[in-house]
Amino acid sequence: MTSSIKQVLVHLDPTPAARQRLQVALGLAQQQGARLSALYATMPLFLAASAPPDAAAAMAMLVEVDQEQRAAARNMFDEVVRACGIAATWSDTLDLSMFRSFVHQALYADLLVLGQPGERHDLAASVPADFPEYVLLTSGRPALVIPHIGCSDTPGTIAAIAWKPTREAARAVTAALPMLQRASQVHVLCWGNPEDTTVAGERLELDRYLALHGVQATWHRDASEPEALGEILLSRISDLGADLLVMGCYGHSRAREWILGGASRTILASMTVPVLMAH
Repeated sequence: MTSSIKQVLVHLDPTPAARQRLQVALGLAQQQGARLSALYATMPLFLAASAPPDAAAAMAMLVEVDQEQRAAARNMFDEVVRACGIAATWSDTLDLSMFRSFVHQALYADLLVLGQPGERHDLAASVPADFPEYVLLTSGRPALVIPHIGCSDTPGTIAAIAWKPTREAARAVTAALPMLQRASQVHVLCWGNPEDTTVAGERLELDRYLALHGVQATWHRDASEPEALGEILLSRISDLGADLLVMGCYGHSRAREWILGGASRTILASMTVPVLMAH
């Protein structure tokens, strides 16, 4: 079956987690027969730092640190790509806004590979904590978000879908189909009654949609959606032994800032497996 994933874009930065992210992206590109592009995007350190008395000297030093970090990331990229034997391209941002540069490039990718926000590392200062959610909510592209704790280079052996009949969840499922088709098990977690009762006769439903794409799923239904949905999802995927979660990313704009929904925020903060999300 021909994969719909033809172009993967992975975000690279100076943090140690970037290596795992790149390895997952390479494994995914090889598995799906896709082209891989890596974009090194960070916020210049002089923008993140408060200006000291000797601002000019400090700025020069921070620019030099930025250049050293970029060179180290490029060396890591070359090393990992060479070891994998898979073709991949490198680029980095010229714009001071990493957000604008990455989102613009994301428009031409079928799938993004991002890192979990809020990594606790000295080198994480150049990546704003809201970068992944901003990309998800503004680019319109699905993203595979990789947790800090790491994962298999080819996640998706046991996949769990957090389903509700919404645009966001439907887009996530469609984006995940090439991975779901390769999974040995697919579980659908839902709360309440997700079926459409407004249509008479034969209705289009998720289980039939998945089956048409060669995906057989096991359903897990609960009567009503719990308040702490994010925590429940984390517990369920652990019980199932899942190594991939597929879900919609919910959020809205307020005062020019993007505000994540409760479950999306919890999952991004506490994720233990890769999460394929779409807005």
